[in-house]
Amino acid sequence: MGLICFNHVNYAVLIIIDSLRGLFTMFITRIFYGIAYFIVLIFEIIKATLDVATRTVNGKVEPVIVEIPTVLKRPISQTILANSITLTPGTLSVDLDSENQVLKVATIVARKNEDVIPFEPYIKGMLE
Repeated sequence: MGLICFNHVNYAVLIIIDSLRGLFTMFITRIFYGIAYFIVLIFEIIKATLDVATRTVNGKVEPVIVEIPTVLKRPISQTILANSITLTPGTLSVDLDSENQVLKVATIVARKNEDVIPFEPYIKGMLE
């Protein structure tokens, strides 16, 4: 009887340890993506600041509004992406359609979608 009880308790403890290990790994992974997101965001802000300064002096400003599809599904992730775009000089989030996963972004010059939202994979890894 004691052996059967011990096996059940041992099995339950192993399940708990395995689930805690999974939670710990997920937590560490999200922290990694969060740190990487902030590094990429700071780098993009510095890069965009220099680009906007150069374009302002040269007068090579051709503003456009583009619709950018996003893979982010959670509204908080989409909001952080929209705020990150607005923080980057030369870009401004105009509208966010959470249901269709589309952002409208105003930029001072036409760019590829990947150049406007380079931090999207980091937000996805951090929050989704």
